[in-house]
Amino acid sequence: MNTGRTLFAQLMDFVPWSTFGRLVVRYDGDRRVRTLNCAEQYRAMAFAQLTYRESLRDIETCLAAQSGKLYAMGFRDPVRRSTLADANEARDWRIYAELAQRLITQARRLYADEDLGLDLKNSVYALDSTTIDLCLSVFPWAHFRSTKAAVKIHTLLDLKGSIPSFIHISDGKLHDVNVLDLLLPEPGAIYVMDRGYVDFSRLFTLHQAGAFFVTRAKSNMDARRVYSAKSDRAAGITCDQTIALAGVLTSEHYPEHLRRIRFKDPDTAKTLVFITNQRTLPAATICALYKSRWQVELFFKWIKQHLRIKRFFGTSENAVKTQIWIAVSVYVLVAIVKKRLALDASLYTLLQILSLTLFEKMPILQALSQSPIEPEPPLDDNQLKSRLPMNVRHVSA
Repeated sequence: MNTGRTLFAQLMDFVPWSTFGRLVVRYDGDRRVRTLNCAEQYRAMAFAQLTYRESLRDIETCLAAQSGKLYAMGFRDPVRRSTLADANEARDWRIYAELAQRLITQARRLYADEDLGLDLKNSVYALDSTTIDLCLSVFPWAHFRSTKAAVKIHTLLDLKGSIPSFIHISDGKLHDVNVLDLLLPEPGAIYVMDRGYVDFSRLFTLHQAGAFFVTRAKSNMDARRVYSAKSDRAAGITCDQTIALAGVLTSEHYPEHLRRIRFKDPDTAKTLVFITNQRTLPAATICALYKSRWQVELFFKWIKQHLRIKRFFGTSENAVKTQIWIAVSVYVLVAIVKKRLALDASLYTLLQILSLTLFEKMPILQALSQSPIEPEPPLDDNQLKSRLPMNVRHVSA
């Protein structure tokens, strides 16, 4: 990268612009557009994500202060907040959703050889959702409760690199379990999810597709023991059983045997019960797989803290989805840069550096290889557990 270009311009080089151009044509994104085309809209919104802008006025003011560098950053004219607002309302959000998916495909290839620490060749995915509360009078389309609006971001996280492989944005009323109908199961892959996703007809669909699942059993699950394997009580495994569902409907919805594992935390004495269709892995590995589900919750926490998806620049469904998808694409773009430039710094550190240096003219590798500008925030208990060595961690609920 040459030293005469801003870091922002160099970062944007990692965007597949030819693919983006085809998406713009597909959805008529630049039809009758005179100023602020789709590429400039993306750059402006990506800039907002990277520099933590709080409003459209904030974006306009910050870019105007660097008017001499705008052309080199990819802007033909100054960015007006009214023009950007209109673009977010009118340009089809699917342009940015499909761009994010292209970036996700790139990132997953780059992180395909990441070590999960579980001695597994299978792909491992964690499925979960996060809810963003909204004002019902301002976002009437985002149905949730009688007095509140909300959007949900349903995410299937590839645990190799913590890259989202599937994202679905819905209103707050969509129940998590319905998202299983939208997945295309990958044969041999392991899907880890909490008990909110326990629906035996849908889990049997995963099973029939050759995929595996690991989840928590509901307290009212009716099942009978078929066989008990030897369990390692020293590791907290109190039972490792083959079971058959005994409920009238559940036995019809899932007619084959399942595996049930009970784990007792030696520190808290809390017992957790897991069910899975994976019959060959050690029971301790099944417990460790469920423990890895915390990564998707950490992903949600990270993206809410460090990207702008809790405060929206527009109120329509199109504007909200546009902002969320561009935020996701920025997250994945930085992950791609981290891998391609072989950087050791965390994504948090890279974003901190970029937020303060986007207008600087220096090689991007040199800028992102600098020491962290400020320390990463202290970890909460859940984050701490996810980083402890396996022999001192315990499974969380």
